[in-house]
Parts: sequence; C-alpha cells; structure tokens
Amino acid sequence: MNYFLSCVRDKYACFTGRARRKEYWMFVLFNFLIAIVAQIIDALLTGGLLVFVAYISLLLPALGVIVRRLHDTDRSGWWILISLIPIIGPIVLLIFMCLEGTRGGNRFGPDPKADMDLDHA
Repeated sequence: MNYFLSCVRDKYACFTGRARRKEYWMFVLFNFLIAIVAQIIDALLTGGLLVFVAYISLLLPALGVIVRRLHDTDRSGWWILISLIPIIGPIVLLIFMCLEGTRGGNRFGPDPKADMDLDHA
C-alpha cells in the first residue's frame, strides 16, 4: 500500500527517476482494486461517473510510474508509445515492465533497489 500511496501522493506527476518492479506492480494491483470497487459502486448507483473520476485521477500517476519503470530498465520514457502498436506493442511493454532493472546507477538515477536494501540492513 505504501508504494501506491507514494505514487499518488509524493510522485503524482513525477516522470524522473526510477521505479522498482515492486513499486510498479503494487501500483497496478491497487489501481485494479480501486477500479473494481468503483465499478461495483457505479453498478449499484447506476451512474458511471465514479469510474471515470477514478481513471482520470489515476492517469498521471500511472503514466509516471510506467515511465519511471522504463527508466529503471535503462529505457527512455518514450518507449511507452510502443503500446500504441496493436497487439504486439502492449505485449512488449508488459515484458519491459517484468524485466529486472539495471543494477547500479544508470543515466536516469541511482538504483532504487540498492537504496531499499540499505534501508533494511
């Protein structure tokens, strides 16, 4: 939950730096859960507005964490545009999201995993 809150509160529209796999996938998980809850509430209230508000409010944090995740694999954030290619694009982006990040620093910043390991030592 802390990773999700960090993306929404501290890094709302942050497109610089790097994001660990754990940060990305925890954000995706909680984003998915919020979407399900919003759809259930909308189905009960027959509105549709809550889902729209949830998607719009989480759009910038989602784009930010994707770009930071790409940075962790030493790719430019512009690689997000590969998802616009039908069928193969989203698959390639999914593979990038699953790859381990670059060990040590890269052109986008220090290794976030190394920083976390020092915190827990």
